[in-house]
Amino acid sequence: MYSGGQLDEEKVFKDPVHRYIHVRDKLIWDLIGTKEFQRLRRIKQLGTTYLTFHGAEHSRFNHSLGVYEIIRRIIDDVFVGRDHWDHSERLLCLCAALLHDLGHGPFSHSFEKVFRLDHEDFTRAIILGDTEVNAALRQVDDDFPRRVAEVIAKTYPNKLVVSLISSQIDADRMDYLLRDAYYTGVSYGYFDMERILRVMRPREDQVVIKRSGMHAVEDYIMSRYQMYWQVYFHPVTRSAEVILTKILHRAKKLYEDGYSFQTKPVHFLSFFAGNVALDDYLALDESIILFYFQQWQEEQDPILRDLCRRFVRRRLFKYTEFHPTNDQMAKLIELTGLFRKAGIDPDYYLVVDSSSDLPYDFYRPGEEGERLPIYLLMPNGELRELSRESVLVDAISGKRRTDHKLYFPADFLEDLSAKRTVKKAILEILKG
Repeated sequence: MYSGGQLDEEKVFKDPVHRYIHVRDKLIWDLIGTKEFQRLRRIKQLGTTYLTFHGAEHSRFNHSLGVYEIIRRIIDDVFVGRDHWDHSERLLCLCAALLHDLGHGPFSHSFEKVFRLDHEDFTRAIILGDTEVNAALRQVDDDFPRRVAEVIAKTYPNKLVVSLISSQIDADRMDYLLRDAYYTGVSYGYFDMERILRVMRPREDQVVIKRSGMHAVEDYIMSRYQMYWQVYFHPVTRSAEVILTKILHRAKKLYEDGYSFQTKPVHFLSFFAGNVALDDYLALDESIILFYFQQWQEEQDPILRDLCRRFVRRRLFKYTEFHPTNDQMAKLIELTGLFRKAGIDPDYYLVVDSSSDLPYDFYRPGEEGERLPIYLLMPNGELRELSRESVLVDAISGKRRTDHKLYFPADFLEDLSAKRTVKKAILEILKG
């Protein structure tokens, strides 16, 4: 049967995070070779973060292999032969781990916001559609693609399988924290993954952690907290994302207004129209987007031209702290009017950006986006929720942190050759 098919010789990928990634299953090797999976080489894992941390050039391809490898180690080295683990789910877990990010688009989150798309919908469409990935999965059986899609969508009946790939301590998070720390060059994201894997145990509905491994889990949660605020929500990265988003908004508006592009955005047409076919989605990657940004540096439209030059040449917006109080909102309204007087379009050049994260939460039934907590397996066999045992985790449980920044083009405002009085007034408000 194909589901048990092994390669004649194990394939090994050298990896800077896990040292080696091992592939023994023919299906996994076939999936890696599909054009849809190879496309992930052309999608950066961290979007615009490379403009802040120059090493952050790694791809969704790297990360997907890493998540697969962590799941393989858990299943083959830790869970095998244990109660509550159904070994017939092994190949399903490996495939879901490998393919969990398959639907990500170029500069994923910014791109999704502009065109109101969801990469999870495209992950499902690739797995279930007329694709090389689907053809490979159907060699197990015709229903196998559906089961893989259900694991990724968190609707699969076996919740233990789902929790391996999507929970508050899953293979996805463990890989991206370690990988992103490595490629950005920061020390915040490191934790003892080997220890966590050794103390993981299967239960009916989720993975639990032996009590003796609590401190390794504490370290993991604090690493995640630090990575979000020091790397993922870095204000310079967010400045680049703001400009990227505004470029796409401007190109879309120009197209809708009948503007004649010097470089016509043929790859964007279905996105502008809001009718995105799967083939169109798969044809657009970051190399294509950057080609257009390069070309649009010479467009006739001054806003599109300027924004593309800023992105390509890394002339990013400056920022100031912004708190959405009544006073600050009144200042924003005043600034909007002054920007118009200065001849600077506030729709593109005055932007509030907010970032928010909840580092860990216990179970709050009925709440939107409720999270399954991490449970510790006590020596007597009892399960206890992590924050009840850990003073450190209890201190941050359920505490959402939010940060607001106001982005603007300082170079425009500091050029006092025109609209001097208005620009000085703007600068005074921003400094206050």
